[in-house]
Amino acid sequence: MYRKNITRHVRSTLLILAGTAALLAGGCAGERYGAADINSVPEGADIINLKDNTNLGRTPAQVVWSGEEGSEKVTVQLQKNGYHSTITSFWINKRHKSETAAREQAIDVHGELEKE
Repeated sequence: MYRKNITRHVRSTLLILAGTAALLAGGCAGERYGAADINSVPEGADIINLKDNTNLGRTPAQVVWSGEEGSEKVTVQLQKNGYHSTITSFWINKRHKSETAAREQAIDVHGELEKE
């Protein structure tokens, strides 16, 4: 009887481990990355993410987004003293397994600011 209980326990443990391995192999994608090279004419414009009003840097800049795999529409405002601000939207596809891969395949985003 004791041996049967150990055998059941071992079998249950192996099934749990196999299920966990299957989930890790195919079911859980983990964090993914997407990137954009954001440029402007003239250079030196602040890049403001209009989703949360955060400053993402100053052009030219490479910006990386991370999170669950999928596409995200991003809207940014480019602003610089002495120029009218401009707003542009683009899609970031968070599909890369590493930040390095995302940076190597960053999309180009360009904005032109007119003098006031």
